[in-house]
Amino acid sequence: MAPRQRIVITGLGAVTPLGLDVPTTWEGLVAGRSGVAAVTDFDVSDLPVQIAAQLKGFDPQHYVDYREARRLPRFTTLAIAATQEAIADAGLDLEKEDRNRMGLEIGSAVGGIDILVDQAQVFLEKGPRRVNPVVIPYFIINAAPCQLALMLDLHGPCSAPVSACATGINAIGESFHRLLLGQADVMVAGGTEAAISRLGLAVFGGIRALTPNHNHEPEQACRPFDATRSGTVIAEGAAVVVLETLEHAQRRGARIYAEVTGYGFSADGYHIAAPDPSGQGGAIAFRQAVAEAGLQPEDVPLIYAHGTGTPLNDTSETNAIKIAFGEHAYHLAVSSNKSMLGHMLGGAGSISVINAVLTLQHDLITPTINLNQPDPECDLDYVPWQPRQAHLDVVMANCSGFGGQNASLVVQRYQE
Repeated sequence: MAPRQRIVITGLGAVTPLGLDVPTTWEGLVAGRSGVAAVTDFDVSDLPVQIAAQLKGFDPQHYVDYREARRLPRFTTLAIAATQEAIADAGLDLEKEDRNRMGLEIGSAVGGIDILVDQAQVFLEKGPRRVNPVVIPYFIINAAPCQLALMLDLHGPCSAPVSACATGINAIGESFHRLLLGQADVMVAGGTEAAISRLGLAVFGGIRALTPNHNHEPEQACRPFDATRSGTVIAEGAAVVVLETLEHAQRRGARIYAEVTGYGFSADGYHIAAPDPSGQGGAIAFRQAVAEAGLQPEDVPLIYAHGTGTPLNDTSETNAIKIAFGEHAYHLAVSSNKSMLGHMLGGAGSISVINAVLTLQHDLITPTINLNQPDPECDLDYVPWQPRQAHLDVVMANCSGFGGQNASLVVQRYQE
């Protein structure tokens, strides 16, 4: 049997609550800085949850022209911003690429909910004749990758996976498999989300996913694995990576950040909103990813966890790690960047993949902040408060979402 094609990451792009590019975001993660703050863009005085992790200073006209900036939903412009950075970072010259062999896999959990809500209000207040007739192609979740395919004149695979908060890793993992199957030479993959609104705060707060207890201290609100945690913090942002076959990357002399070697995707089959407390479903995704990478559980020294700071998720994920890794679970490190970034929903998994790649590059594990009083049921090493020096060859990223979907990805230090 011929050896499997190798798939590498050559470009990174992100706009997050900690910065409008990857270097600024990384700097914030290493510093343990929180991107959570009081919401000031709209009235929240009647809402139980009044905080969020919003982008600071994002101007869509830096990425698209004035007309498109007004027309496109925010989740699409965030994806455009992250993709432009990733392609530039990868040094890709699209004029020299076979555009039939370059694709996009950029998903979202809720898509253009902002313009859908806006047009629903128009319908209720002004009647059906005043509704924008082209709202549907802009709010649907595949609007982001399709708009990018249009802008960049790309004709390879173009898809928008939807797996709630597992979307970001799902997109990268599916792109990894597309490249293995020979469907493309280059894929831009990740997730994007812009769900911060009165409706977003109301509905996510209504199902007790968001913490209502820290409006007065937003930086301390998201407390993954802490005994006092009471919910996550909604965030916006986008994160994408450029994936290539090693052959293609070497042919054009690309800088290689890391290699993707394993992907797992599973379902809890338990509840539409709550994770399986046993962690059995999440453990399947971990095991699949480790096996596909050709590794043993003890080969994994670090997991960037989903780590939402909700009472249910953190114990379920801890249990999943214990099932998948056995006794080794107590010897690996686990960290949650949501303690600083908040929960970027569809973009959460892909920013964790970027976090993993940069850990390999800088030999530095970013911390879990706000972990003051560890939950006895969450008894692993969560890298509290301070970054940690570590020369690692393997890092995993993990995420899960409503519906019980779990996704895990293995990235490894690239070696000739």
